[in-house]
Amino acid sequence: MAGYLFIVTALFVFQEAIIFQGKTLEEDYVFEFNEPFAELEIKSSTGQSINTILFSPTTPQSKGTILYFHGNADNMQRWGRYAVDFTKLGYQVLMIDYTGFGKSEGTPTEVQLYQNAEDVWTWSQHHLKEKNFIIYGRSLGTGVAAHLAAQHKASQLILETPFYELAQDRYKPFFIFGLKHKFPNYKYLPQIDCPIAIIQGTNDWVVSLASAQKLIPLLKPTDNFFVIEGGGHKNLREFDEYHKILEKIL
Repeated sequence: MAGYLFIVTALFVFQEAIIFQGKTLEEDYVFEFNEPFAELEIKSSTGQSINTILFSPTTPQSKGTILYFHGNADNMQRWGRYAVDFTKLGYQVLMIDYTGFGKSEGTPTEVQLYQNAEDVWTWSQHHLKEKNFIIYGRSLGTGVAAHLAAQHKASQLILETPFYELAQDRYKPFFIFGLKHKFPNYKYLPQIDCPIAIIQGTNDWVVSLASAQKLIPLLKPTDNFFVIEGGGHKNLREFDEYHKILEKIL
């Protein structure tokens, strides 16, 4: 019993370190990617800097803009490698590092990540010519993406490995004191008018298929829930089916 209480208390006290595992980068760090990109600095509503990368499409004409919100770890040096999945389909990709990730300033919280998304949305409306905005969220980023899509009219919302809420059923016994950062996708999906597509694997040990499937009753009849057989939490893009899904919905 004492061991259980120790774990419960430790998880509550250190939950920020567990949830937000971003790696910082030096201000003069130089990104390297195998496709055209421009590094941008967006000033947040609080005056802090949000490090942003805009990847250019590989086609002559852009079909739209993917606002990409990545997972809970690392920074854009890792996540930027995924932009090619969209640029090759003719989309430019605007990707950010959340507050406290990479070169972005500040300390991450649920509310702060929502504000990051809001600030980037506002900046995009004023500075990007292509107004066909598609919001894409992966893992933790699904909570950020869903919250943003509930506030603004996008062309589409795509969620990769989304959770019902951040604390999965199997972890709830250890969070009896509660999570300070919940990212409740189940609250946001019913508020979203644009088409929604969910992509989930059957072998995801971080966000179970069962957790993601709890979101199905919240979807509109025209929304899509795609399941990739054998797909895990970190490797969906290694499956041909993932790219076929992107081609279909984009």
